[in-house]
Amino acid sequence: MARLRIVHAVFSSKLAGGEQHCADLANAQAELGHEVHVVGPWGAQVAHALNPRVRYHGFRFPVLRGLRLRRLAQSLGADVVHGHLGPACKATACATSTLRIGTLHVGYKTHHHAKMDGLICVNIKQVDTLSAFHRPHRVIYNWAPDRSHCTQAHPGKEGALRTSLGIAATAPVVVSVGRLHPSKGMHSLIQAFQTYAPPQAHLVLMGEGPQRQELETLAAGDPRIHLVGFRWDVDAWLTDANLYVSASLEEQFPLSMLEAMRAHLPIVATATQGACEMLTPAQSAIVPIGNIPAMGQAIANALMPGAQGVQHHIHYDMSRFDRSTAVSATVDFYLEVLRAQRTLQTSQQGRTLEDARA
Repeated sequence: MARLRIVHAVFSSKLAGGEQHCADLANAQAELGHEVHVVGPWGAQVAHALNPRVRYHGFRFPVLRGLRLRRLAQSLGADVVHGHLGPACKATACATSTLRIGTLHVGYKTHHHAKMDGLICVNIKQVDTLSAFHRPHRVIYNWAPDRSHCTQAHPGKEGALRTSLGIAATAPVVVSVGRLHPSKGMHSLIQAFQTYAPPQAHLVLMGEGPQRQELETLAAGDPRIHLVGFRWDVDAWLTDANLYVSASLEEQFPLSMLEAMRAHLPIVATATQGACEMLTPAQSAIVPIGNIPAMGQAIANALMPGAQGVQHHIHYDMSRFDRSTAVSATVDFYLEVLRAQRTLQTSQQGRTLEDARA
């Protein structure tokens, strides 16, 4: 296998799904023997999710990121620059001397992705949005991240959630993980929980974001609702829950839902692209986006005494979301686009030579 120099770019200070995906992909590629670098803001959380084989480059200021990224890629002799999320993809487009790849963590946007040499879609529906993009693309599913390399992670123990929050062992616990942003629908989840969940149940929201104060006000001091902020030990806390809920207004392929599936939790999710592609109705409850009564009723049904969600863990088929398969497919895609570029360059050089001779 060819050893590549790969530069990943992600310009976010916080660690959410796209940033975690970038970090774990970089870690996995380094484990395969590639030389891997990650570029992001100075002091960003993603730096703590990288293993020692990956070098992090922190930009202190957000100005001229495209130019600085291009110069860094040139100085490193990079074969590939891989952008994650809009601002990083926009900067990656400036790295004209190397292969430019973007992952559609959110969705295709012309001003972010049109200049990429290749795009990775995280669900099949995204392909339908690429009619104006005439370069290579491939669907590669996300996977539940490996957090063993997170330098700020703490070893979790079963029961940590209930012990930390003082929740009784017999009380049902509903968990949602995500950025506290209106697009994640946490406000709808709180309303649905307060109206429909049994009185002994607890709701735990894991994540940070600009909507925190609004959500705290909405919870109105309800002792059953816990906003615990960002946590590294997500897996340990999920093992202590009874139900996972995704209330998002849009999701392409949420890593947090994959983590819930890995924890064998029953799931209630809104009918976003990601949820509809990841879940089967036989194993989960998929409800209309923004429909609070439907979400609340699904939560109540899952927590009903004797319901599957409380009594049994669910064994999902995770074979489609295998980490090693997806990482290998990503590297293969790099090589495929590189070969296509070289073939095109050779063809163009040949035509130029023929024209000169004529």
